[in-house]
Amino acid sequence: MRDLYDDIASVLIDEDRLQARIQELAQEIEDDYQDVDNLLLLCVLKGAIMFLGNLSLLIKRPHVLDFMAVSSYGSGTSSSGAVKIVLDLKTDISDKHVLIVEDIIDSGHTLDYLRRTLLARKPETLRICTLLNKPSRREIDVQVDYIGFDIPDKFVVGYGLDFDEQYRNLPFIGVLKDAVFMN
Repeated sequence: MRDLYDDIASVLIDEDRLQARIQELAQEIEDDYQDVDNLLLLCVLKGAIMFLGNLSLLIKRPHVLDFMAVSSYGSGTSSSGAVKIVLDLKTDISDKHVLIVEDIIDSGHTLDYLRRTLLARKPETLRICTLLNKPSRREIDVQVDYIGFDIPDKFVVGYGLDFDEQYRNLPFIGVLKDAVFMN
């Protein structure tokens, strides 16, 4: 049986550091939304599911969850730039304070498209929270309200992030060995 850990070149963010930062983000969100009763955490599937789960557990104020799936990668290692909604949210957001919960922001194309799409639905407020941010790859400027970590331009996996649907279950953020995706 193949061991996923053998495909990791290095651990970029270990589990303890990851969990500590998520706790800090949850507190920042708690503070910013202290007077809000209609908070909706919108998870961008599939990558942000682990992040959303832990973040939601740490946010003590009432909130609801909803999900969207968008596609811009396919099985490659960089964004194609073309974004499409694969699964739309079920909730009417016209009177909600919406917080988009994303795993990683790279070129900005996906978040820009998602932001414009959601703003047309007239939420009360719309903010963005990402676990990982790659500012060096940004092609479209997107305002991000909460950032877990700025990371270098490396292909990362773990904690929900995948390569060809694998490695999501790693409890840390790791850099994938070049040989894995160059085959």
